[in-house]
Amino acid sequence: MSPRVERIHSDEHLPAEVDVVIVGGGILGSTAAYFLAKRGLSVALLEKGHVACEQSSRNWGWCRQQNRDRRELPLSVISMRLWDELTRDIGRDLGFRRCGLVYATHDEAVLAGWERWREVAREYDVDTRLLSRAELAERVPEARDKWVGGTYSERDGKAEPALAAPAIAEGARALGATIHQRCAARALDVANGKITGVYTEKGYIKTSAVLCAAGAWSSRFLGPLGISFPQASIRQTALRSTPTINIGEAISTPFCTITRRLDGSYTLAISGKANLEITPRAIRYSREFMPQFFRRLKNVRLGIGQSFLSGPDSLSALMASDDRIFEQNRVLDPPPLKWLISQVVESVRKTFPQLSDIQIESAWGGYVDCTPDAVPVVSQVDAVEGLVLAAGCSGHGFGLGPGLGYLAAELVANDTPSVDPTPFRLSRLVDGSKLDIAAI
Repeated sequence: MSPRVERIHSDEHLPAEVDVVIVGGGILGSTAAYFLAKRGLSVALLEKGHVACEQSSRNWGWCRQQNRDRRELPLSVISMRLWDELTRDIGRDLGFRRCGLVYATHDEAVLAGWERWREVAREYDVDTRLLSRAELAERVPEARDKWVGGTYSERDGKAEPALAAPAIAEGARALGATIHQRCAARALDVANGKITGVYTEKGYIKTSAVLCAAGAWSSRFLGPLGISFPQASIRQTALRSTPTINIGEAISTPFCTITRRLDGSYTLAISGKANLEITPRAIRYSREFMPQFFRRLKNVRLGIGQSFLSGPDSLSALMASDDRIFEQNRVLDPPPLKWLISQVVESVRKTFPQLSDIQIESAWGGYVDCTPDAVPVVSQVDAVEGLVLAAGCSGHGFGLGPGLGYLAAELVANDTPSVDPTPFRLSRLVDGSKLDIAAI
């Protein structure tokens, strides 16, 4: 079952010409559309399905600075500020709440790692503190294991995946952007190394600038231009409970993670538990991803699924040049992993005894698009003037969405970036640079 998502209407007419076309209507594309329209640029936001239909509605909804990789921290600081500003300026509830996030552990080595991370946090004035065993016990029930401690940031929080991207897209529309759902971008029109337009299933749009924010589809979309973007999709699973008692807003433990939604239900998951499905695209980029997968293999199962035959990583996507593949796959909606559903429910009931009677309303799958170093790409593409890529968020895209979209908008508009974009450049993944895999 697909997760809930607020549906918005599409603009009736496709514009003949705009300043910027954005391919992908997730949190990143919608946010970039907002900030570009706010600059006074004409923007067309294209989505082959409906806004937030893929990973932007299938995540936990965490918005955090705490425990970020150093390279992401500047963007996370900006993102948290922008979550506040977007809520105020758009005038719609994104579900954003600075409710505080709690991490609990029974492992002294993990606790020591959080202590070391606080040195990085101080560089960016990020508020976080370690919790003693007693302090943590006041926030997180002790049932399955005795916690040795935890970490907490009261300024971190959460937003609603069902609401955020659609509301931000509507905010962009209020500033003049147009939104086109069930309108796949088929291909880019490039002349003399420059973007000149976009071919869509509903017609042609003339433009000199394109932001590719197509999530798991980005590598396939750029492939016909000879642009290499190493990307792999990890199939994850999340559950939603029926409304139940409140034992905390957002808690992460080694066994499970829970996030309370506005209606009193919980999103439930296990961090890092997933399927790495063997696909032609995964094989194509296996050398680049091998170091990361060896490091995280204990939490990931290997297997072959439907993604071998259909979707962005399939044989047809890799070998064929059919530009209608995007409209033939409106929504990536993999079924949840059955083995993981039972693990999540069992872990939640054992870890949080107050939730021993929790009932599950729905479960869904999703594909998290990852880079070899688990750090996003937000980068001008050297091979094509006017093309910017923003993808590969590696499971961090929702909370970082406003900052990623803001930086992408700056690059599209050729403004001075608000943060150093060097760590997010595409070239690092293809020029033989030594990659530092994100540990968090």
